[in-house]
Amino acid sequence: MTQANNPLHGIKLETIVTELVEKYGWEELGSRINIRCFQDNPSVKSSLKFLRKTEWARDKVEYLWLKTNKLPLPAPKVYDAAKSTTKTHQSSGSKPAATTQSNKSTAGVNADIWGK
Repeated sequence: MTQANNPLHGIKLETIVTELVEKYGWEELGSRINIRCFQDNPSVKSSLKFLRKTEWARDKVEYLWLKTNKLPLPAPKVYDAAKSTTKTHQSSGSKPAATTQSNKSTAGVNADIWGK
């Protein structure tokens, strides 16, 4: 598989976070992308640790970087909250949480970034 059409190919996550911090600062970055690693005692190291483990947050950061640099934007991904809850509950031995909860609680979050 080729990466010719991927504008993020060869760009390190550390470079992306550093450039966003230089452009916006931690406070503005935390208001644009509502994740705790940008709001409470932020650092590049702690942000990288969180973003490498959390796909939805990393996608938001990469999307903002692409938008900031006026590069082609990918289609927004849809995340299944039940999928991540099932993993957590299976490892603890209890039953998975009900999956009937809608994603209305996050509707409109970061709408200025995602364009919704």
